[in-house]
Amino acid sequence: MILMVGLGNPGAKYAGNRHNVGFMAVDRIASDHGFGPWKARFQGLSAEGRLGEIRVTLLKPQGYMNLSGQSVGEAMRYLKLTPAEVVVLHDELDLAPGVCRMKSGGGHAGHNGLRSIHQHIGEGYRRLRIGIGHPGHKDRVTGHVLSDFAKAEEPMLDDLLRGISEGAGALASGDGAALGMALAARMAAPKPARPAAAPVQTGPAKAASAPEPRSMTDRLKSLADRFR
Repeated sequence: MILMVGLGNPGAKYAGNRHNVGFMAVDRIASDHGFGPWKARFQGLSAEGRLGEIRVTLLKPQGYMNLSGQSVGEAMRYLKLTPAEVVVLHDELDLAPGVCRMKSGGGHAGHNGLRSIHQHIGEGYRRLRIGIGHPGHKDRVTGHVLSDFAKAEEPMLDDLLRGISEGAGALASGDGAALGMALAARMAAPKPARPAAAPVQTGPAKAASAPEPRSMTDRLKSLADRFR
């Protein structure tokens, strides 16, 4: 059994925020893999299903981001899991948009959701860090994470969420290489077709002359020569 947690803020006001990409990812996993309906549970919303042979409970804490640990701790204790059996999907300022990295343990780097989870279950859980990019200055961080993805980013976001969903079994089992392959297959932009080069003309254009007709005898002789 794995507890897979997406982080975000509840309510329609925040639904499209970069800070809510964890919610978006577990929603896509639930939809694509036929999980049961979302139910109010563990101070959040949970859904149950399987990723391959692994039973998984998905969780979206419904307190605000800085209270996420209360929901995660309650679910982990009820399901009798260890922190190593918890996977948290969250936004990551230090990665470019569309880039993901798996990580086990370590600090929270100032992320309020992770800070709360650290307080309730410790740091020994696994994470999928989903890049949203940094705005360039710390004073702009709050506005950046609480702003929606731009219209131009929507194709990238859709590919990213599809890649996470297609690699969700690998994420649950801790297979970083397989998850990376699933993401790479979605995120690799197809190269534009190179236009065909125009023919080089070194002299005045000449009308193509029709080939001279050949007699039946000549055609049969030519055919016979090819098979000698």
